[in-house]
This record gives sequence, structure tokens and C-alpha cells, in this order.
Amino acid sequence: MLLLGLDTATPAVTVALHDGSQPLAQLVTVDAHRHAELLAPAIAKVIADAGATPGDLTGIVAGVGPGPYTGLRVGLVTARVLGSALGIPVHGLCSLDVIAADVATGAEGTGRPAGGPGRDFLVATDARRRELYWARYDGAGQRVAGPEVSSPADIPAAGLAAAGEGPMLYPELLPDGLGPAFPAAATLCRIAVAALADGDPGGLLLPLEPLYLRRPDVREPHAPKRVTP
Repeated sequence: MLLLGLDTATPAVTVALHDGSQPLAQLVTVDAHRHAELLAPAIAKVIADAGATPGDLTGIVAGVGPGPYTGLRVGLVTARVLGSALGIPVHGLCSLDVIAADVATGAEGTGRPAGGPGRDFLVATDARRRELYWARYDGAGQRVAGPEVSSPADIPAAGLAAAGEGPMLYPELLPDGLGPAFPAAATLCRIAVAALADGDPGGLLLPLEPLYLRRPDVREPHAPKRVTP
């Protein structure tokens, strides 16, 4: 197995390569405005760093959001086109689930020991328009509510720690912040490898369709106004 993982649902462009046992390479670049520019070179570098070629890939897994329209679309279109060109399967995963998995396992940077926070927690990421994408998880990292998009003040966050960008953007509403802020592609791969190995009984693997949770900013134009002389 040689699985390529990528996520562009947040300001982080993150790419990793996994051999089914361990990650071989990972690259993370945080830049909210350069997803299209950064993703293809990141994929090429990760594959080269692992001493592989695109033809060696056996599958792709991509974060399907929720996330802002433009950045999320870059990752999903790239994954779909690459999978089609190579004739390999492409799977999706909820990007919030990836962050939650690192909280639950106490991955480096989360600020919590292995085994998770021991109680329910939130993952909240920037949805722009002064809103957050969020979901609630139990202490083992299993999603129990969401994903949804809401005003930060409308999120039922009382007494809950939160991972993702949300605590950094709205510390007054989400004061108990956890790491990580962004999904890690290596974790994306780890989840997908485990799901593929046991038949995905939890239904974590998703179709490669974006979780926008709201309509994109682009709208069809209205009919032109009639101008009378």
C-alpha cells in the first residue's frame, strides 16, 4: 500500500504519504490564499521525499471539509483528477474528524495525554463570515454531533474544551483550547488505513463530495434589466 493523503479545508495545505504501517513523509504549509499554488508542488515533494513515483500510489484520501468553498475545492478536484489519471481509488474523510483523532490519541501538539481529554470536546474551524464549522466528540474521538456551521455564540460549548482554529479566533467563547489547529494529512492516512483494513464499520470513509454546509458565495446573476429608451 502507498496511500496519499491531503487536506485543504483550512488555511493549512497538508500532504502525506503512508505505506500502510507508518507515514513516510509529510508537508504542511499554512497560507489561506495559496492552496492552488501550493498543493501540486507539495504532492510532488512528498512523493519524491519518500523515494516513490506517482505511479506507485495505490490510493488517495482527501479531507472533504467542512471548509470554505475555494480552498476545499482545490484539494478535492486535485484528488479526483489524480485518482482518475492513475486509476486508483479515492476516499474522503471529514476534516474535523481528523483533528479530533489527534486530540483523542494525544498526538504531539495537542496538549493532552494519550486517551483524549477524558470527556466530550469540540473541534471548531474557521468558516469565515464570523462563523465556525464545528462538531462535538466524545473522549475517544467519536463524533456525537455535527458537523454544523454557526455563529460562535450559538455553539453549545459550555464547559467543553475545543481544538481547531476556533479557540484562537474566539478565545472569549472557547477559552479551553486544545491543539491541533489544523488537520494533519498523516493522521488522515492513519484513519483511512485502519478503516480500509477492517471494512470501515464506522462509516468514516466518505464519497469525495465537499461538505460546504452552506451555499458558496458565487451566485447565478439575475436576468439583465430591461433598458427602455
